[in-house]
Amino acid sequence: MSDSKKSIHRATITLGVPDKNADLILYATGVAQKMTGNPAFPTPNPTLAAIIAATNDLHTAETAALTRAKGTAVVRDDKRTVLVSLLQQLRGYVQSVADATPENGAAIIESAGLTVRKITARGKRTFAARTGPLSGSAIVTAANAGPRASYEWQYSTDGGKTWVSAPATTQGMTKITGLPSGSTAQFRYLAVTPKGGQGDWSPALSLLVK
Repeated sequence: MSDSKKSIHRATITLGVPDKNADLILYATGVAQKMTGNPAFPTPNPTLAAIIAATNDLHTAETAALTRAKGTAVVRDDKRTVLVSLLQQLRGYVQSVADATPENGAAIIESAGLTVRKITARGKRTFAARTGPLSGSAIVTAANAGPRASYEWQYSTDGGKTWVSAPATTQGMTKITGLPSGSTAQFRYLAVTPKGGQGDWSPALSLLVK
């Protein structure tokens, strides 16, 4: 009886530093509040005191810069740089804590007032054909046969009675040109892999050529 384990996805942090200083101050304040007394973070690095002090410094500098007094904008920008740098260091600390228990990683990150990076799901590539950018052309894609696979292609314009070979590719996609406009073309492919060798021809796929 085989024992299979479900893989655990590693939750990672997207810091998402706000562009506006007022929003950054609120953001940093929220993170400090969320992490204060949080048992998941016994020894924050940098310390929360450093984060709070840098946040207060930016708030003071931002208020001064609103007066447009000479030199205040430079001071404000410097204070922002310090705070952002500390937040980036803190992200590394929180990430290390989350990595220690990956099954709870996302919850740990969110408990610190930080955001978990979203994962974009990628659909599996399937055998398909669509009209190409030029008249009489088609774009044909194959199902992914794995790493280091190559693909051989054929097309027919007489209902599959005769097949014409197109150049082989190392990617699961090809463009076929010179097809009669207004006709129905059929396409098929086979994959060649290092382990499995040459596979069988796929079922034919039809497309109305424009």
